Formats: sequence, C-alpha cells, structure tokens
Amino acid sequence: MAVSFQWIILVLLCIVFLFFGYDFFIVKKYITALLFSGIGFLFLGYSWILINKKIAETEKIITSIRRKDFSLFPKEDDTNELKTEAVKLYYQAKNENTQLTSFKLLYENILAKQEIGFLILNKTTTKNDWNVFFCNPAFLNILQVPKYNDWEFYKEKSPNFYDLIESTNYRDSQEFIDISVKESSKQSFSIRTTRIESPDQIFCVVSLESVQKIIDKKEKLAWNNLMKVISHELLNTLTPVNSLIQNLEYLAKQDELNKDDQDEMKGSLQIINSKSQQLLHFIDSYRQVAELPKPKKSLFNLKTTIENVLQIFGSEFKSKNIKTFLNISDINLNADEKMVERVLVNLLTNSMHALSHSEKKEISIETQYLNNRTVIKIQDSGEGINDKIQDKIFLPFFTTRQNGSGIGLTLAKSIMEAHNGYIVYRNLEGGSVFEVWFV
Repeated sequence: MAVSFQWIILVLLCIVFLFFGYDFFIVKKYITALLFSGIGFLFLGYSWILINKKIAETEKIITSIRRKDFSLFPKEDDTNELKTEAVKLYYQAKNENTQLTSFKLLYENILAKQEIGFLILNKTTTKNDWNVFFCNPAFLNILQVPKYNDWEFYKEKSPNFYDLIESTNYRDSQEFIDISVKESSKQSFSIRTTRIESPDQIFCVVSLESVQKIIDKKEKLAWNNLMKVISHELLNTLTPVNSLIQNLEYLAKQDELNKDDQDEMKGSLQIINSKSQQLLHFIDSYRQVAELPKPKKSLFNLKTTIENVLQIFGSEFKSKNIKTFLNISDINLNADEKMVERVLVNLLTNSMHALSHSEKKEISIETQYLNNRTVIKIQDSGEGINDKIQDKIFLPFFTTRQNGSGIGLTLAKSIMEAHNGYIVYRNLEGGSVFEVWFV
C-alpha cells in the first residue's frame, strides 16, 4: 500500500505542476511555465524510473524461478507488494526443488546399490527420440557398456539388447536374453519393461536380472524355510525323548526298583516308542515328497474320477453337514489317475477342515477346459487362509492344524509340477478356492 500511495503522490504532483505550467504558458509567462513544466516532467520521469525498478526486481526473481536458479536470497519489501509475492513464490519453488532433488538423490542411491540392472528411458509426448534418463552401475556392468545419454548409442554397443527393447514397443513386457558376462560363458537374464506416461513425459523402465540369481535366491529361501520346519519338528520330538532317557538312566542306576519305578520306566518307554513312530512318520512323509515317482500317464475320464473321490468323503461330509455342488464337464485327461486322486483327496481334506468353524458349510467343484488347459476349481465357504501365511501353505510340514501333517498341500503341488501343471490359491469374499491347472 505504501508504494501505491507514493506513486499516487508523484502522479498528482506531476499533474499539478504541468497544470500550472500550462496556466503560466497561457498568460505568456514562459520562463515560469517552463520551470513548472520541467518540474512536472521530472516527477513523471522519477515515477517511471521507480516503477521500472520495482518491476525489474520482480522480473529478476521470476526469471530465477523459471530457470531454477535458486542462488538468490531476496527479501520481502513492504513498499512493493508485487515483489513480496514474487519472493514468497520464489522460496516456495526453492523448497519444492530441494525436496525433488533430495528424493532424486535418494532414489538414485537406492537403485545404484541394487544387483538388478535398471535403465530408465524417457521422451516427451511431442518427440519420438528416446533419451537415457537414468541407469545404475549394475546395468552398465552387465552389458559392459559406458553410460550414454542418447539411447541410440546403445544400438552399436549392445545390438541384441537394443533390438529386444525396440521389439517391445517400449510397453509392458517380460523377455529373456543371453548375455556374455565379462567375456565368460553366456548367462540368461530376465528383462522386464514397464511404461509410465504423464501428460508431457513418457518413461520406459527396464530391469535386467540374472535368471540364475533368481533361482539361487528362491532355492536358498526354500531351503531355509524347510530347515526351520525340520528343526522345529525334530526338536519337538527329541527334546522330551532326551529328558525321558536321562530319567531312565537315573532309575537304572538304582540298586532296587519298586513298582512305581517300574511303571514309570514302562510309561517312559511307551512315550519314547510313540515319539519314535512320530519321527518315522515324519521321515516317511518327507520321503513321499522327495522321492515322488514319475507319473504313469493314461487317458481317463475326469468326471468319473471326481465322483469316485467324493464317494470316499460321502459319510464324513454327511456327518458334518457339508453340502457339495458340482459343475463337472465330461473331460478326458491324460495324466496319472492315482496321483490326480491324491491331489483331489488332499484338497478336499483341506476344504473340509477349513469349514470346521463355519456356519455355512459348502464345497463346490467345477471343471473347465480353457485354451487347451484343463482346470479343476475346488471352492469352500470357510474363513480362508490369513494373508500373512499364504506364501507358506505349500511349504513341507507347515500346518495350522494341531494334528496336521503339513504334507498334503506340498504333495499336491509336487504332483502337479510332475505333470507340468500348477496349483493356485486365492481368498474370496466368503470363502477360498484352489485351482488345479493341467497345462
């Protein structure tokens, strides 16, 4: 407001002096007219200089924001509202730029430490040329190429990789490529491309990961999980046995044994025998998975097989008030019928236990033939499996039931893998479903 008042005073003084100058000119007092007119024009010139100075200061700040030059330290000016607003905008833009720079540095450091190679390409919506937005050291190390800003340069250095990315049309895909690493034998790599679009930018994120490392990680994870389960089972079995053996050694050292001591020894031996049988059953269960025989495939009617398996559960389903709903197509399947029966028995047993605490007890079985694949869906109205343990349900000896063996789903998965198929589990609203796919 102060600067506006100042400009108003200057303009008014300019008008007043010019008015008097004109008045003196009318009465032919030319020297006085010239003097008053000169002073009026001086006020006008000063006003113009003052306005231009304020505008120039504001323009400098706005230009800095536009060029992202945040080396200035402007201060707010109470006599210049336009500059004050520009200064506020400047520091707001500076803070936002600092945050973006920090995030960019953070993401680059995270990606730089990854063993997976990352390449990010980008282009504007108005241009067709792709540029390298970012690539991490792992990417350069895998391809053994220098870092370029122009994507076209990689066409000469790594033509197979370049052509593969080109063939995806820079859209979502997954491909595989063999690359010679450090002049050694070729290794297979998984390449994933992901396209991300904004109003004015298009990005293509390319990840490059060694297939062997993926396999090694999964094998190590599976081995660690298996060792945890085996260690837990062995400790649960052997710990009480060891305690009983120590007690038997103590009793054996006594000169005389009374009837209570003899009964205690008999009880201890019975428990040791029971635990030994439990351990033998555990080892036999593991052997069923580890030494699964090769499937003896033959053509059989899947509908008949499912109906035969349901007869096994007939009385048990009836006693537990479990209703079954069938939508079975007349499909002939080339597989090991006995193994398929085992898969169905294990999945139906799992569904039956899932319904133990449900008021609505229903199991539905559906078969379909889709894209040259046979699928069996077994759905129940139980509570489903907790999301936190879904990735463990096919792990050997993992079970949530007190008397469960933890081998049923593992064996079913192994049988399907032996048939080059797979099992998928999904939680549903009001139940869950296992899908058995024969490829």
